[in-house]
Amino acid sequence: MNRTGKILLIAALVGVVGMAFRVSWNALRDIANAVGADHTAATLYPFVVDGLMALALVATLVLAGRDRTFALRVLGTYTGASLVLNYVHGLVPELHGRTVDWGRLADWDPANWALVLLATSLPVGSIYFGSDLVAKVLHHRPIPSTDQDKSPQVIVNRLTSDLRESTPEPSTTAAELPASESADPTPAIEPVESTPTRAVAAVVHAPRRSTGRVPESARMPRPNRTPDQLLAEARELTADWSDDALTTEAIRKAVRTSSANGRTLRDVLKAERAEGGADGPEEAAA
Repeated sequence: MNRTGKILLIAALVGVVGMAFRVSWNALRDIANAVGADHTAATLYPFVVDGLMALALVATLVLAGRDRTFALRVLGTYTGASLVLNYVHGLVPELHGRTVDWGRLADWDPANWALVLLATSLPVGSIYFGSDLVAKVLHHRPIPSTDQDKSPQVIVNRLTSDLRESTPEPSTTAAELPASESADPTPAIEPVESTPTRAVAAVVHAPRRSTGRVPESARMPRPNRTPDQLLAEARELTADWSDDALTTEAIRKAVRTSSANGRTLRDVLKAERAEGGADGPEEAAA
């Protein structure tokens, strides 16, 4: 529906409600005169009853949940009360000409007491329920829609999935697994693959989480030394060491090699010292 149609619909609704209020206003004014209200109070009495009905209707459109249920109950209660009073006004012709006795709305006493109690309690109820409804409307906070709650979560999930797809999972190869120690007490010295040495400028970066394997270009190259070079270097560094100082860990740290090579060098050096010195590594190994 376009804007013009909505305006016409609202105008028609206001017109119908206004005419209905005028009809009800006549009956409620006569009822107020019958229960002892003066001229001014009787004129304002219809606004107390039917006005609260309009306020409860607006609160029903604004509120939600338990507050909306409360507003509907107030609307239903005052609608029923107005209907009863209008019905009594139609059954008692004397109310039209103000010839009825003061406080007499029905011939049967229990019914008369109930009607008088209803007519006199509606203004007090309007004060209480009207104030409560206004307070609820002023403190009402609209609940965000479900679509708005789900949209950020969907975006986060999509970004997370994209990040997982773009990040390669670290692959474990046999070269990266820690070398298990051999049961042989004198394993052979393993030659190290030749890697060209390149100077890399030191760049300070902020610490970040590792997302995969370190590229080959970023790894520090290790020097290429043959078994003879390792043995010669170990002889030179341990020449003034005592026999007790010839341990695998001490030799490994001094020569900067692996634990397996450290054990082999230790055994060779001890064998050479036990034989009183050897001419070369081949004789010491024999």
